[in-house]
Amino acid sequence: MKIFRTSLLLTAAGVLVAGCGADSNHTTAADSLVVSSSWAKAADSGMTAAFAELENTGDEDLTIVSAASPGAGSTELHEMVAGDGGAMVMRESESGFVVEAGSVHSLEPGGDHLMLMDLTGPIVPGADVSFTLTFDDGSTKDFTAQVRDFAGAQEEYVPGHAEGADHSG
Repeated sequence: MKIFRTSLLLTAAGVLVAGCGADSNHTTAADSLVVSSSWAKAADSGMTAAFAELENTGDEDLTIVSAASPGAGSTELHEMVAGDGGAMVMRESESGFVVEAGSVHSLEPGGDHLMLMDLTGPIVPGADVSFTLTFDDGSTKDFTAQVRDFAGAQEEYVPGHAEGADHSG
């Protein structure tokens, strides 16, 4: 009887340990993303943009569905598309950013980027701006971007998007 009880206790303990191990091995989309080379464009007010290298170290594609920053009233995922006249214009991405498995997705001037709108204060060179990316599985990834002076990439918005403001991306 003593051997039976000991065997039963060891089996129960094994089930508990296996159950705990399964939870600790669960990965989220955020676990597979590495953010590097992040930076944001300096601005006194209005809007600005942030850029980075987004590396997916996992085996499945990742979809970033939104971004947030305490430095802005709102933060949008922006993409560049050809406008009516053929010129490149920026607009909010309706489907988010997909970072393919085992690849790098660049957020860069003139391309996909994070748009900070309604800045809460000046974004000055040398400071850091924090961000939170949200994935389609609900997981989040925090990172910071150093602020730099940058005069390039003076794209235009798709008509109907806050015309007349400086939307440098």
